[in-house]
Amino acid sequence: MASATESTPLDYWQDEMNSVALYEALAAAEKNPKLAELYRRLAAAERGHAATWAEQIRAEGGALPAFRPAWRTRALIWLAGRFGPEVVLPSVTAMETNGSRSYAGQPGAQALTAAERSHARLLGQLARTTPGGLEGAALAQLEGRHRTAGGNALRAAVLGANDGLVSNLSLVMGVAGAELSNASILVTGLAGLLAGAISMALGEWISVQSSRELYEKQIKTEQAEIAAAPEEEAEELALIYQARGLPEAQARDLARRLMADRGTALAALARDELGIDPEELGGSAWEAALTSFVLFAVGAVLPVIPFTFLTGLTAVIASALFSTIGLFAIGAVITLFTGRPVWWSGARQVLFGLAAAAVTYGIGRLIGVSLAG
Repeated sequence: MASATESTPLDYWQDEMNSVALYEALAAAEKNPKLAELYRRLAAAERGHAATWAEQIRAEGGALPAFRPAWRTRALIWLAGRFGPEVVLPSVTAMETNGSRSYAGQPGAQALTAAERSHARLLGQLARTTPGGLEGAALAQLEGRHRTAGGNALRAAVLGANDGLVSNLSLVMGVAGAELSNASILVTGLAGLLAGAISMALGEWISVQSSRELYEKQIKTEQAEIAAAPEEEAEELALIYQARGLPEAQARDLARRLMADRGTALAALARDELGIDPEELGGSAWEAALTSFVLFAVGAVLPVIPFTFLTGLTAVIASALFSTIGLFAIGAVITLFTGRPVWWSGARQVLFGLAAAAVTYGIGRLIGVSLAG
């Protein structure tokens, strides 16, 4: 799972050992025993890859250092332990894909390239490649059908904080460029924070609530179909499981057992046919709204803080510094999903954020001069 910038056998060994640590942590955090076993198998495969690189290092006269997980690995392990493996699965999939690309053309890595690609496919669609198949929620979980609190939500959280920071930094710099009073800048910044956070929260509430209402309607329709034509619904389930790799007889037996109880059948069809978790229905609209409000506000408050205790150009510079730190931190967190170097992602985030702020500051300056004239 090496990143694109790594090129030496020692780098690859360290990266494979990070993969071992991560997959072992995923196995420990996973409550479903079948999924946990799959993670353990991946850990064993990555350990074999690490052994390949270790052998090459020793053959070249090198020595292996004591292994210590990288910060990204420690962060993903913490997230998996706190929120569940599904939270980090999209990030791990992306890292495996990057790893397969980085191995291309490397001496002695031809066999590992195919294995890393296989791991990426397995993480993306494990249900289709697992011998014996998995049932119900496990199938849905592996195919990423209900990751409301997962990697996508984590991305949304990071982007929400980024939106708050960049938008309010631009707003504050714009009014600061117009040389308004410190009190005016502070009021404008706080107003921008509240307006943006409320807008984000309302939009998220409407989005999630609309999805919940749609899911409820789809589940009611499915419930009516089970009552009217149970044989056809059983056939649909069997075909779904066959498409995922189960033998026909095993798929039909699984579908028959699920259809024996209408509640279980409805849950299975909701997850496997509709892609809906009937217990979550896309998550709580109020929880999503509150989370969006808080995350936007956390980002938006950074450029405002200096104006509470500083004035003039000093406050503007301090605001830019506070925002630079926040932007770099957001860029660092984004590397959990992209696998890019921290300095690159952080610097890019800072560059774009400060560029937007510079533009609004310049516009504010021009407007302020025009009004004064």
